[in-house]
Amino acid sequence: MRILVVDVGTSSVRSAVVDAEARVVVEHRAPLLPDSPAPGLVEFDAAAMARVALDLARRSLAEGGPVDAVGVADQRASAIVWDRRTGEPVAPGQGWQDLRVVGRCLELRGDGHRFAPNFSALKLESILDAVDPERARSGALAFGTVDTWIAWHLSEGALHVTDASNAHLTALRTPENDSWDPTALGVLRIAEELLPGVVDSTGIAGTASALAGAPPIAGIIGDQQASLLGQGCVRPGDAKITFGTGGMLDLVYGPERPQLDERGRAGGCFPIVTRRADGTDTWGLEAAMLAAGANVEWMRDDLAILTTVEESDEVAARCDDTGDVWYVPALLGLGTPVYDFGARGTLLGLTRGTERAHVVRAVLEGIAHRGADLVESAQADAGITIDVLHVDGGMAANTTFVQALADASQHPVEVAPVTEATMLGAAFAAGLAVGVWSGDDDVAGTWEPERRVEPQRELDRDRWREAVSRAEGWIPELSTIEL
Repeated sequence: MRILVVDVGTSSVRSAVVDAEARVVVEHRAPLLPDSPAPGLVEFDAAAMARVALDLARRSLAEGGPVDAVGVADQRASAIVWDRRTGEPVAPGQGWQDLRVVGRCLELRGDGHRFAPNFSALKLESILDAVDPERARSGALAFGTVDTWIAWHLSEGALHVTDASNAHLTALRTPENDSWDPTALGVLRIAEELLPGVVDSTGIAGTASALAGAPPIAGIIGDQQASLLGQGCVRPGDAKITFGTGGMLDLVYGPERPQLDERGRAGGCFPIVTRRADGTDTWGLEAAMLAAGANVEWMRDDLAILTTVEESDEVAARCDDTGDVWYVPALLGLGTPVYDFGARGTLLGLTRGTERAHVVRAVLEGIAHRGADLVESAQADAGITIDVLHVDGGMAANTTFVQALADASQHPVEVAPVTEATMLGAAFAAGLAVGVWSGDDDVAGTWEPERRVEPQRELDRDRWREAVSRAEGWIPELSTIEL
């Protein structure tokens, strides 16, 4: 039995065929970078996104042969609005990083309504304000996140759905994720007719009639939740961090919603739905760092002290420690637990004896310390101890960094056998629905880490916190923004 996966990320689209041993047997990828027409704006061509996704899916099927189901994973919280009759987008899609609605967030907060700019709600409002300010054509338009858009095209317009993991991150759902929130819809003047139906993450939603053989669409799941599932994290306390351009920790909590508001008081995490099966949500917590691998790219592209990002591993390994040099990776501010948008990257402790290797190691250890911050925050908010930390993403290949993460967090770290586990998670979501895997234990049993790294020493967390205090509040007017 085999699963076709369509994985639409922030900067690329992938399609693959995954077999019953959780092996990727065919894979195709194409870049699809968003546009930034002005500072703070992040847009994408939704029509091009759909064309590329369908093309790659058809190529994977042609090479890999018939499949039993299709699984879809996607960048979350983006927003697309299209004409139901023509299927054409009425405006550029707004990416999850788009910040044009920050002012609107603050305006609504003054009226007692809390929305964050990185969720879909205000992006949808922004598009409607531009194309349908009187909301007169709401019945003619359809809204969706990227999973909705891909399912629409796979089904040739028959499906207008999203799964529970994506729906929850629109900020248009009730806290319990059991219905669209009438209060939020009323505040933003959004007609419920615009919105997709909410389906299980694991379950047959419809038919991919646009593909040869018309396989069932049996799995739909957000990318970070897919990565969590793809790394075999199915039990309460299981956790992973994906270290890409940024870093996201996701932890499985259980069938009950964590007792948190928008953010946890102890650690600053926020509740998510990791997936839904048989109508029941599995809840989790998420914590975020705003810049992870971006700091290594900065050393390569802007400082020019590295030729490649891979070189950072070898250069940092030339010294045993940082020589008391400390780096706070706050190029875009700090995320969990403090969310200080006015914090900035900080390099401390330089002396005449500081060498290139010290700086590179300090950057890697700074990212590792931020990873440990996320672990501490998640444990504090969940009241659960993480036994082993799973990691994927590009930085997981960096041995110096992974050892630093184990040392900073004092947790064993297991490295995923694939760079990006999102694809496996989408395959599991679909495969569970059609019997490729029998249940959660079967999925957990597929986990075979590429390597396991144990802590070898303790990094100075008190010294780290002192460094962070120097980075905080650098741009006071941004630091006072609370979203």
